[in-house]
Amino acid sequence: MFLLIIFIYLSIYLSIYLSIYLSIFNCLFIIYLSMYLSIFTRLFIVYLYASLHYLSIYLSIYLSIYLSIYLSIFNCLFIIHLSMYLSIFYSSLHCLSLRVPSLSIYLSIYLSIYLSIYLSLIVSSLSIYLSIYLSIYLSIYLSIFTRLFIVYLYASLHYLSIYLSIYLSLLVSSLSILVSSLSIYLSIYLSIYLSIYLSIYLSNIYICYI
Repeated sequence: MFLLIIFIYLSIYLSIYLSIYLSIFNCLFIIYLSMYLSIFTRLFIVYLYASLHYLSIYLSIYLSIYLSIYLSIFNCLFIIHLSMYLSIFYSSLHCLSLRVPSLSIYLSIYLSIYLSIYLSLIVSSLSIYLSIYLSIYLSIYLSIFTRLFIVYLYASLHYLSIYLSIYLSLLVSSLSILVSSLSIYLSIYLSIYLSIYLSIYLSNIYICYI
């Protein structure tokens, strides 16, 4: 009878100990998990911000180079076509002029060269200013866009980490409840089993003694 009481108390003690241990483990697990999730989200935000910053710089440089090449090609084609049209136009004027043909020839050559140089300078300057303006505009726009995207992503990841910590805490709590229930049922089962075993054992001893 004394051993039965000892085993009952031992089973109760073990069930209480397991429930306390699992609750402490649950709390520590939730705390460390929330800490790791917050650190991971901050590091991910910093890495993403640096990546998007460098990406915006490379994209603005690439677009400025692409626009300068495109505008230089457009400039060359425009000058070629303009010189062709001017030469055709002044040659037609030369054919129509009858009094001073040499003057018309020189004038057409001079005007074609002058206009081609002047227009090439204008288009080149325009292409340079346009490429600079577009590169500055794109860099400002991309920096604003990346900052807004980082803020939105940081808020989303922050809420996501909160939701994950809550979900995991509920999951671990349910698991701890399950394990506590199992430990309670196990302690009840062990106490019943030990009581039956000890009662049979003591009965046999009593019969043998008689």
